[in-house]
Amino acid sequence: MKTYRIREMSWVEFDQRRKETKTVIIPTGACEIYGPHLPMGSDGFAAEAVAERVAERTGALIAPMTEIADSGALLDYPGTITVSTPLYRMWMAELIDNLIGYGFKNLLFISGHATNVGIITSLMIERQRTKGVNWAQIDWWRFTAEHGDDIFDCKGRMAHGHASECGTSVMLYLKPELVHMERATCVAPPPETADYPDIIHFVPMAAKTPDATVGDATCGTREKGEKIVSRCVDRIVEYMNAKWEL
Repeated sequence: MKTYRIREMSWVEFDQRRKETKTVIIPTGACEIYGPHLPMGSDGFAAEAVAERVAERTGALIAPMTEIADSGALLDYPGTITVSTPLYRMWMAELIDNLIGYGFKNLLFISGHATNVGIITSLMIERQRTKGVNWAQIDWWRFTAEHGDDIFDCKGRMAHGHASECGTSVMLYLKPELVHMERATCVAPPPETADYPDIIHFVPMAAKTPDATVGDATCGTREKGEKIVSRCVDRIVEYMNAKWEL
């Protein structure tokens, strides 16, 4: 079966395939608390699965995924593995420069972890200016919130909070064997944890939830997950076809 993942290719196959496309997809994830019912690698599982679906439709190759990131804001409960922002930035810079060095002109990032987004944006603005490459980034869970209002029963944080309806639905579709719905909870975060949205400040996870769920995970379904993933993949492919020579 044809693969799009660079790490699954021999160097001979990669050398041929890199000549057939100008585009590489870079999925990024994290290992962090994700409610009592979802795997801590959910961000990366989602990013890599979306990358696979986009690659199948565009012919792009998929870079090795970075599975650990700066998740220092999510250390309230055991399990999160985190690295410093400077280390993550250095790692991503090296990966990006490797890919550009192999001739890729279009770099698409599927970022499953929000903290990755700003770092990658900063790195790619510099390389757009100095190396003339094209790039785009999908902030995956915020992207689903933009495109799923008619799919989910809940709204706002109850649908798109941490490990809530959207995240649970996506994982039920992509990795059902790792989801434990009997543990799913509904946690409405205290109103004061969402006040002053115009001012940047940090509210610890433990102040929002007793179990790392923010929102309603109990109404997640596989069908909703399939709908949101399909819709988002369509949108990503539309952009790539419109903006880039693949």
